[in-house]
Amino acid sequence: MKTPTNSMYTTHLLAEHVHSFSSAPPAVGTRDTALRCILDLVGAAVAGSALQCSRAARDSAAALFGKGEAAIWMTDRTVMPIAAVIANATAASALDLDDGHRAARGHPGACVVPTVLTLAPFASVSADDVLSAIVSGYDVGVRVAAAQNAQGIQTRQSGRWAALAAVAAAASLFKVEPPLIAQALSIAGVLAPNQQANGSSGYSRLTGNDVKEGIPWSAATGLMALDLARNGYTGPEDLLDHPDYYDRQRILEGLGQRFEICGTYFKPYACCRYIHPALDRLFDLVKVHELRAADIISVEVETFGWALKLGNVLSPANLVDIQYSLPYCVAIAAIDGRGALAPVSESLLHRRDLTELARQVRITVNPEIDALFPAETLAKVTVETRRHKYVSALDGPSGDPQRPMDWHAIEEKFLGVTRHALSPSKQEAIIDGVLGLAGGELDPFLRLLRFPG
Repeated sequence: MKTPTNSMYTTHLLAEHVHSFSSAPPAVGTRDTALRCILDLVGAAVAGSALQCSRAARDSAAALFGKGEAAIWMTDRTVMPIAAVIANATAASALDLDDGHRAARGHPGACVVPTVLTLAPFASVSADDVLSAIVSGYDVGVRVAAAQNAQGIQTRQSGRWAALAAVAAAASLFKVEPPLIAQALSIAGVLAPNQQANGSSGYSRLTGNDVKEGIPWSAATGLMALDLARNGYTGPEDLLDHPDYYDRQRILEGLGQRFEICGTYFKPYACCRYIHPALDRLFDLVKVHELRAADIISVEVETFGWALKLGNVLSPANLVDIQYSLPYCVAIAAIDGRGALAPVSESLLHRRDLTELARQVRITVNPEIDALFPAETLAKVTVETRRHKYVSALDGPSGDPQRPMDWHAIEEKFLGVTRHALSPSKQEAIIDGVLGLAGGELDPFLRLLRFPG
């Protein structure tokens, strides 16, 4: 990669960086994380594929883009590649089980992994090429996301930057030359969904909808941007060089030396990451003190201010409402336990016992915790029962790099969240298929994604 200079646009430097992944095996330290990202994301997609939003995406993408040879995962349907990416990314992000990154404040995996695995059969590539493309997509996407100036870019949903991650992943996979990559990044950064209405930082307060972070549409925009660049379309190459919008230094810091995929967090529960620290602290208290839901009078959650910006509805109307309700998820955890949150199901809706306990959950902003956000997302939970008051430690969620989910934990999560969708033999075959990528075996794993479980 060329040495960064002030005379080169940031998109050019990123393009050189992306191109470097095309000719090298995955960097030391990234392979294991990439394998965990793949298994985790495929599990999230399998679990989310039965939801109405996923069915809608499959049907609409097929109708709009037509027949093709790209696989919609775990079905016998094949469509055009861009349609398959939309369908697979929708399923992957449907249940909020997909991975995330603290610096990005968003979800790179649901964009990058479907992009790479859906396109890989058309690229004549090796298993190492696939792993390198995934590392490339995470690296560019997270760097751009982390560099956003909140004053100039007022919504932080993943759709704002995931298109650039898709460009990086696909360009690495297909070994595209740097000038075209730079143009594609520029195009994607302008055309990506603006997400101004949706999510916790958008102006709409109705969070119980399927648009969520806009990841599938952003991935499709990235693929379209790359094809447009190949055909001579241009974009503003200085896109990332305006400090009112992006911090150039953050994008370029450690480029080629530090890989952002290593900062990925994984989610044991199918809900917004901002809820997870409270759930873990509650489970700590339940385990140590053998608490029963019937004895709980109230729960206080001390956490950071952004958790109060979630929907936090007490009587969810759909699964997305559950995913963004801290009180209701706490009630699920207390009454039904961990398994009910991985994944959530429609059987949790319209439950009077859950709503009644959710009404007893109080969320307060702890200034000490708030000052550490977003670098740390911490919580402290106090549970009052008929006899005692129990106070948890102050800590963050499991699955963060500081509290990692190793391969065994990701495997256990995969088995749990796919238990209703895949046969045990198919589950084991997919796990073995992902492990086979480390040994250079690609085609057997890709074939496993093509057919129902």
